[in-house]
Amino acid sequence: MVAFPLYWMVLSAFKPAGEIESSEPRPWTLSPTLDSFRRVFGQQEFGRYFLNSLVVAGTVVIVSAVIAFLAATAVTRFRFRFRTTLLIMFLVAQMVPVEALAIPLFFLLRDAGQLNTLGALILPHIAFSLPFAIWMLRGFVRAVPEALEEAAYLDGASRARFLWQILFPLVFPGLVATSVFSFISAWNDFLFAKSFIISDTSQSTLPMALLVFYKPDDPDWGGVMAASTVMTIPVLVFFVLVQRRLVSGLGGAVKD
Repeated sequence: MVAFPLYWMVLSAFKPAGEIESSEPRPWTLSPTLDSFRRVFGQQEFGRYFLNSLVVAGTVVIVSAVIAFLAATAVTRFRFRFRTTLLIMFLVAQMVPVEALAIPLFFLLRDAGQLNTLGALILPHIAFSLPFAIWMLRGFVRAVPEALEEAAYLDGASRARFLWQILFPLVFPGLVATSVFSFISAWNDFLFAKSFIISDTSQSTLPMALLVFYKPDDPDWGGVMAASTVMTIPVLVFFVLVQRRLVSGLGGAVKD
């Protein structure tokens, strides 16, 4: 059930136009063609859209991972006022639908002068990915024995050295797991790209490129499927690169 839509997407990308528009669709093709991919890569702005998506997704992954790691360490290792309130706010933030915040975010970014910039896509995605990342990383930081931290201090390690040279590598699998969520969310985003990039198409991302091939009167379904296939490839590459870390990150953290 999960794989069949992906199979149909790739199949349609290689089908000739006549088979795609046929009233009797078949789950195979005897005449594969690259015409749809040629139309996709023939679009003058497609390369720019691809680069913009990489910049947005990469920045969101790196910045949210660093902030989430520091925040998870703070709320786990330190006791401070309003700590419980802050954790509840993280939880509540995950319950608010993104669609309900699109309009307030639009006015906020407009007043900040960030509309029609990549920052209008990066900042909201960082904000939305942080609550999930912090909640998930709390478990990994908590699983690191405090005795290990005390032993590091006794050996002369500073707090910063323990944080980056000892704690960070131990919770790195958890960072990978949260980074996958951040990457997919930023890479596949259409709502923010459509709402915040209004007039400057040079700042658009790949999901917006699909609109080039979708016309209400005469949609180019081959182009849409080919562009969607191209969009899927970086996600698959990212999964392959982090697969081993992702499995260990979802399986658990350090044990005493």
